[in-house]
Amino acid sequence: MHKIISSLLLIVSVILIQLPIAADASAASAEKSEKPKRKTQLVGPAVGKKVGKAFELYSADDIPGALALLLDIEAKKDYDKAYVSRFIAVMYATLGNEEAKAIEYLKAAVEPDILNEADHGESIKLLADLQMQTKRYEEALVNYKAWMDFTGKSDGDTWTKIANAYYALKQLDKMIVPADNAIAAYGDKHNKNPYILKVTSYYERKKYREAVDTLETVIQIFPEDKTWWTQLGMFYLLVEDYKKALETLVLAYKQGFLEKESEIKTLASLYSQNAVPYKAAVLLEKHIDSGLVKRDDKNLSSLANAWHAAQHIDKAAKYYGELAKMTNSAKHYSKQGMLLKQDEQFKAAIVALNKALELGVKDEGKLHMSIAESHFYLEQYKQAYKAINLAMKDPKTRKSAKGWVGFIKDTAQRKNVSL
Repeated sequence: MHKIISSLLLIVSVILIQLPIAADASAASAEKSEKPKRKTQLVGPAVGKKVGKAFELYSADDIPGALALLLDIEAKKDYDKAYVSRFIAVMYATLGNEEAKAIEYLKAAVEPDILNEADHGESIKLLADLQMQTKRYEEALVNYKAWMDFTGKSDGDTWTKIANAYYALKQLDKMIVPADNAIAAYGDKHNKNPYILKVTSYYERKKYREAVDTLETVIQIFPEDKTWWTQLGMFYLLVEDYKKALETLVLAYKQGFLEKESEIKTLASLYSQNAVPYKAAVLLEKHIDSGLVKRDDKNLSSLANAWHAAQHIDKAAKYYGELAKMTNSAKHYSKQGMLLKQDEQFKAAIVALNKALELGVKDEGKLHMSIAESHFYLEQYKQAYKAINLAMKDPKTRKSAKGWVGFIKDTAQRKNVSL
């Protein structure tokens, strides 16, 4: 079970939303809020001229040139310093691999709290996103909250990032509320990431029932996503609801969602556990023949057992025979021989049982008894008599063999066969 769950273990891969990067204050717009808007400020003429040239270089994709020009600006006023710092931070963020410098300049831009409203809000959010990227999760949480407090906004992406930050910090119990907030914020524009985070939180805290409840909801929202079907089936196994596990994986299989060997084997096992061995056998046979399920001793044994449980003795004997050749194991030859005898394939049964005796078995008397019976039904009374006498030597089968001795003698006498 541990391997199954491990194989199907949930991977949290919440991708940070592409960061909006804008250098011009006029390009950003803030939603109206009840709080008074701060007074709009403009950079001084000298600084504005250099910023304009930098923006031209930025627009022409000359990021290094724009950055060099901005770094050369010696602003005097606090607002100009904050504005230029924000622009420099954006350049570093655009370059990539310079997140630390971008964070440094964003902090300088945000700390005085004097940027125009839209710029200040976007700067806080960008700062939080960069802190997430650089694994400064606690700082990111502070700034996501600061962004929401300042702007009065919240969105699904931000709540998802907050839940993801708590996951990274291993504060698993704190993931649920922001994940639920994200789900509510997304509304009809469903996003699977907060659901992944919820299931992960519940799974890692061993709250399997809660994980099942979440997955039952998710599967209705994303019915086309095969991952949810297999995960729900596996979680039903964890809570030992084998009937629902079977029903779920059967539906997943019918939709073509079970594509891994482990998934097919799990479904076959569930068929067997729910007393439907025939379907288990058909399923395993199909996918062993296709190559999806390995044709090894373990899987052939499961297939042979399933056919046996389904009372398809000939098929069970066939696969025990293949298994016996693969492993050269006495117990498999013995099983094959017993089933062949049961299926009245007496000649083949004798061959298999003798091979088992040759390889060495503990219950020799039982095998000699079966060989004697097979010879008897083939009207080979001399061989039957020889085999039954060998069975007489085993204390475990001596009593049963005695009854056969007289029966074989009498039948041979009636058939005019000399023993």
